[in-house]
Parts: sequence; structure tokens; C-alpha cells
Amino acid sequence: MPEQQIANTPYPVIDTDPTFSRVVRSFRLSDYAAWGASIAAFPGGLMFLERLNPMNTAKSMTPALRVATLLGFCGGFLLAYQRTSLRYWGWTENEREATQYRKDMEQLAREGKSEHDGAMLSEHMQTMAAGNSQYSALRFDALPWFNFSKHKYHGQNGEHYR
Repeated sequence: MPEQQIANTPYPVIDTDPTFSRVVRSFRLSDYAAWGASIAAFPGGLMFLERLNPMNTAKSMTPALRVATLLGFCGGFLLAYQRTSLRYWGWTENEREATQYRKDMEQLAREGKSEHDGAMLSEHMQTMAAGNSQYSALRFDALPWFNFSKHKYHGQNGEHYR
């Protein structure tokens, strides 16, 4: 994979392809609030639509409300994940994440390790994994795709912490 082009962003780019666990660990209270609001909004919207055009049977609403809650849970998680990813990409305010990344990289440098230690994929497979998952949070409408693999294509190399 050629050297990556990093777009001009208003905040520092931390990682253009953060791993799933890193993103979930970095959820802020506002991300959890957005997730919770989505969980409540889906069944709330369904109840609002029921008020506009009633089905006249309360029993038939139960399965629909369960599905709406599940959709709200899944959609809310994707929203929270995307909000955190935008911070890692430098598209939104990311001071807290940048500080934590700096601390993590300095700790790895003191231990003589690299951020990408433990990558068990071949060079070709690392390139493919990066190509499939970089900026994938922008395409959640088509296919939710997360980065579960370690590779060296993150838009940052962390070498300046050594």
C-alpha cells in the first residue's frame, strides 16, 4: 500500500483505522447518551406513528416495539462508534483521545514495543485489511464493518515517540 494521504483536518489525526476495541474503549458520555437516545427514539417514533394511525390492537404492538428497540440499540451503537471514529480521524474535537494516544505510545516506546507488534497477517493481508476497514464508519449505511486486525496502516506510525 502506498504512503497514505492524510486529509487536512481541523484536529490532529490519531488513527485512520482504529481497532474495534480502541474505539469502544474511547466512548465518551456523550456517545453513550446518543446511543441511549437512539434506543428510546425508535420505539418512541413507533408509538407516535401508532397515535397518528392506530392499529386498534394493543397486542400487535408488542413485537413491533421489541424490533424497534433492537433497531434502536444497533443503530445507536453504530452512531456512537461513528462519533468516536470521527474523533480518531481528526474530524471532530479529539483532545482527550490525542492525549491518551500520546501516553499509550510513550508507554510502548519505554517498553521497546511497537503499536503494531502482534500483527499476525502477511504484508498482503495487512494491506487488504486496511483497505477494507479504513474510514469504514462512513459506510455503515451499506455494511457495518469494523477493524479487528492489527496492521501498520493507520495514518500515524508512532515512531516519533521513540
